[in-house]
Amino acid sequence: MFRLIVDDQCDLRLLQPYHADALFRLTDENRAYLRTWLPWLDGIRSAGDTRNFIQGTLRQFADNNGFQTGIWYGDRLAGVIGFHKIDWANRATSVGYWLGEAYQGHGLITRSTRALTTYALRDLKLNRIDLRCATGNQRSCAVARHLGFQHEGVVRQAEWLYDHFVDHHLYSMLAQDWPPAHPPST
Repeated sequence: MFRLIVDDQCDLRLLQPYHADALFRLTDENRAYLRTWLPWLDGIRSAGDTRNFIQGTLRQFADNNGFQTGIWYGDRLAGVIGFHKIDWANRATSVGYWLGEAYQGHGLITRSTRALTTYALRDLKLNRIDLRCATGNQRSCAVARHLGFQHEGVVRQAEWLYDHFVDHHLYSMLAQDWPPAHPPST
């Protein structure tokens, strides 16, 4: 089983079917909060839906096409982070994540994204990591800036979010630039 230790407070573990109840509970308890930026919540209505999601991510991992991990803060599941599909021909991927509202403000996403970026660029030998976030999602944009990701522009009407389109900021990190000598402070 894949596990990446972020630091003494946080680690990333490949999601398993036995995590379905805990992950569904976290999703359901944060549904209104997460709905602001995530378009998939209406498709997750039960622990069974979450179990199906996890089974899909395990196929993704087995196919060497990215993966999704739980973000564990101590012994509590705090959120999810992982790679969308991996483009092996171009040695590129993108990172996606979400965190329960109670776990905001501890630097978990920044630390987890740093660890996954290092893993992708150093261990998987990828060359490019993209991070996209809605232009209004200031916290997500701050993660990219804090880690020194390069802002490449705005992708207009990039995502349908329930009843409207949102634009995305596109940030990237290249292997040659990681880690940045002096990442911007936020």
